[in-house]
Amino acid sequence: MFDILLYLFENYFHSNFYPDQDALARKLAAAGFDSDEISRALDWLSDLENLSPNQYPESLAQSRSLRCYSDTELKKLNAESRGFLTFLEGAGILNPVQREWVIDRVLALTGEEVTLEKVKWIALIVLWRQGHNQDYLLLEELLFSDNEQQLH
Repeated sequence: MFDILLYLFENYFHSNFYPDQDALARKLAAAGFDSDEISRALDWLSDLENLSPNQYPESLAQSRSLRCYSDTELKKLNAESRGFLTFLEGAGILNPVQREWVIDRVLALTGEEVTLEKVKWIALIVLWRQGHNQDYLLLEELLFSDNEQQLH
């Protein structure tokens, strides 16, 4: 499923447009993706679209408090991934609500190992779907640079 999300990002990112779900499913099937995986990926994106800041207290977006993770979240997000989310938040790339959306979408990856690279991609997809163009450059640098990034 994650491969489909990357394919969609790579093919529709620059146009900031993608076809309706039926047309998109046909295009993905024509590209050789499995129908069950297509369905899961489109559901994942649809659920992302349904996330709303109104689901959280209004003050959360401006919060500076430390995020404590549940046992379920700790099982999905390793220390490196949690540190990366803290880095993005500290750098002002993600606000706490957007961080929660990234965590929500990570938890929605059932049956898949969640690596730091996947968390980076999910953060990029969350920002992409919200139209936060200015934040892409730093995230793309973090994703595509060959040198190791030092997160403190």
